[in-house]
Amino acid sequence: MKAVRMFRAGQAGLTLIELMVAMVLGLIVAAGVITVFLTTSSHNRVQTQLAHLQEDGRFAITRLVSDLRMANGQYCSNSGGVNNEGGGIYLSQLRAPMVQADNLLGALHDVSTPWGADPYPAKPSEPYSFPSFLSMRGYQCGKTSCTPTVPDGLPSIGKNKGDRVAGSGVLTLRYLDSSGGWALGGTSTMVPNGDGTVHHIAISPATGEPAIDNDHYKPGDLMMLADCSNGQIFAANLQDTNQFYPDAIDTGNNLAMPVAQQPLSAPRLFNFTRDFKTVTYFLRVVDLGDGRTTGALVRRVNGENSEIVRGVERLDFLYGVEDASGATRFLTADQVDDRAAGTIACPPPAPNPLGDNYGCLWRAVKSIEVHLLMNGQQINGVLTGNEMRYAYSIDGNTSPQLPDDASRAVKPADQGFDNRMLRREFNALVSVRNYNP
Repeated sequence: MKAVRMFRAGQAGLTLIELMVAMVLGLIVAAGVITVFLTTSSHNRVQTQLAHLQEDGRFAITRLVSDLRMANGQYCSNSGGVNNEGGGIYLSQLRAPMVQADNLLGALHDVSTPWGADPYPAKPSEPYSFPSFLSMRGYQCGKTSCTPTVPDGLPSIGKNKGDRVAGSGVLTLRYLDSSGGWALGGTSTMVPNGDGTVHHIAISPATGEPAIDNDHYKPGDLMMLADCSNGQIFAANLQDTNQFYPDAIDTGNNLAMPVAQQPLSAPRLFNFTRDFKTVTYFLRVVDLGDGRTTGALVRRVNGENSEIVRGVERLDFLYGVEDASGATRFLTADQVDDRAAGTIACPPPAPNPLGDNYGCLWRAVKSIEVHLLMNGQQINGVLTGNEMRYAYSIDGNTSPQLPDDASRAVKPADQGFDNRMLRREFNALVSVRNYNP
């Protein structure tokens, strides 16, 4: 009998060393995958933040530019040019509205030029041309104050929510909304007195024109009678629901009666208090909701604030002014205001200027250079030093610098903002198409 030898099948497996090697290799591969994922995700966040920043910056510039182009705009009486006659360069005859109303400042907003406060003229007692210092005014601001002093009603400079952002300029400009008011002619008529002044103006609103109601007229509002040659601002009262009667001189509301000039070119009656817009731009500190703050561009129209876009840290303006000799130079707001310490001559004034025509260069602003510094609003902890660098030309940076670089006139920390964000400068050069109104 043969003996049968049985063999157990061999069993294969991994040794502990082999298992550990495999795990290490797996971890290395996984770490590589995770690193690639994180790098890609971080890059995507940076690109997305940069895209939002670019979009917000362009939107802010577009909104600013549309208003800057309207600065000093009247109805259709802008002369808008420089003539050269007799060998001398001078501004075309200014066509600023004639003010017959006694309380002009009461119909305006954000006024920082009170009557009688040095160097402004005393309150007039006779009709006068709309003054240059009320047409537009900018304010050059540092970390704690502005020159000249900003209007009452604007927030103080600070780092808390609702404060005005430190180191950012302010600009107030004015223009007439020529789409408002009522056209004269047809059923809307002007009735003169025997001496050529206006007795009353009867309005029958045409299609597309506003009704005469509380939204478009309130007692005490000033009116403006304008055509393509001139304008007159006066106080009036409403009678019989649609007839505007200029207030008599003895009421104290008018310095003189408006003139019923004939003939008129496309005459129109405006509610000056409502249709003459005062637009002020400034930056306000806003809360991002996670304990951080940023700046928001605020557009203030006739005293009412509206937020345009967030992520704005700096706002600065330079003003291209054409002086009496025809030379154009770019000045800061404080230089425009005092004629660069009196070294720049005033251009020829409108008829009947007040006093020494203080602030005359504000009406000679031919272009405005606007600068915005935008941030991405979100902290990105993986940003490298190079990615956080940015240039802001107002500070004289010729190459991108870190947020806390000593060369910066105003650092994000001075404003209460975090350094760890993307930042980019946006700028535009705007031609003031209503130059020399």
